Amino acid sequence: MGIRYFLIAIFMVFLMAPAMAGTLYISDGPLFTATVAGTNQFSPGNDLQLPVKIENRGLNHLKFVQTGYIERDDLPNTAKFVTASLAPGGSPVIIKSDSQVMGDLPGGKSVQVMYTIKIPKQAAAGEYFLPLTISYQYLAGAEQSAGDLIEYQYKTKSVVVTLPLTIEPKLFLDVSPVTNGGLNVGTEGYLDLTITNSGGEDAHAATIKILRNGNSPVTPTDSSVYIGDFPAGNSTVGRFKVSVSRDAEAQEYPVDVIAVYKNHEGDTVTSAPVTVGIPVNGRIGFDVVTADSKMSAGKKKVIEVTYRNSGDATAYNAQARISVVDPFTSNDDSAYLGDIAPGKTAVARYEVGVSPGAVAKDYAFDSEVRYRDSLDNSQISDPVKVPVTVVQPTAMDGVMANLVFILAGIVVAGAAGYYLVVIRSRKGR
Repeated sequence: MGIRYFLIAIFMVFLMAPAMAGTLYISDGPLFTATVAGTNQFSPGNDLQLPVKIENRGLNHLKFVQTGYIERDDLPNTAKFVTASLAPGGSPVIIKSDSQVMGDLPGGKSVQVMYTIKIPKQAAAGEYFLPLTISYQYLAGAEQSAGDLIEYQYKTKSVVVTLPLTIEPKLFLDVSPVTNGGLNVGTEGYLDLTITNSGGEDAHAATIKILRNGNSPVTPTDSSVYIGDFPAGNSTVGRFKVSVSRDAEAQEYPVDVIAVYKNHEGDTVTSAPVTVGIPVNGRIGFDVVTADSKMSAGKKKVIEVTYRNSGDATAYNAQARISVVDPFTSNDDSAYLGDIAPGKTAVARYEVGVSPGAVAKDYAFDSEVRYRDSLDNSQISDPVKVPVTVVQPTAMDGVMANLVFILAGIVVAGAAGYYLVVIRSRKGR
């Protein structure tokens, strides 16, 4: 009964008031709802576009029509100059978009707007509500003061609609290399990494893997470590075997680290890769520091060569070797040096002969060092030069040579004389 009397009263006012418009609407004005278009479940650590559907559900409940009055341009359930501003509220979400402008939105219509948001990787999992403030104007009344004049009365209003958004738990890795002597160019070695689960996901049956990053000279040769349960906030140390190309330089090179694990729903997922820089030392190399290698043509000599480890790691069980060519000969062209730490030296001795017809000048032997690295892999150094100088025999060398022959003749003559004396004495008996 109350509704009936209310409508009758409104109708009587409409009939009795000539200033009222020809068409009268009974309306609650604009009525807004907002929802996230699509899924509202997101993982932390992402920048993403959040599509929001905004709908005006405002209705005109009644319409009274009377001729002779000016029709209104706007309906009372039409929202004009609509803007919508999204805020994080109590959530960890970062809103990167400004207020969105949508123009006029009649009743029964909807529009979709897009907001750029960021969910930090440290964001705690859970359900959050983001306040969306919608501001607009609407026709609150219209007054016809003359037959051809109507005065509109607009009001400005703001409403807040909450958008539910769920942040799912997720594993994130923080990775840092452990100092263990480092890796060297051209060798294999162990890479120790400290790995932390810095996300909000407790991982199960987790395996940590390292991957080659692009064309990096650091290549994994033993790339997986199984760690089992890996709760959020925990850390572990993984050891991986890698090789470093001989073409690399002494600097940092990247490797990628991922985790493969079962999440809280039992699904096997892979974490986002984390790139970490690995320091690589220069390769093991050798220099010839000194060489006692002045020789006379036609002679043999034991030459001494001092090698220095000019690299950044110890060479184990090192053995040096020289390669001789004409006019040189050698039946003793290798020498054992032992373990040589960086910057330390060792001496090799080789017996070398030079032909009598050798031209007096400077020569050089090629020499290389074979050694074992820290993983007991056999390695060979780059060749180095061992300088050798051939000189012509001096006059003293001739005198000494003649003296040797003279002494040899005297010895032979003495032996022969002794033999004759002995023979004759025996015959005289």
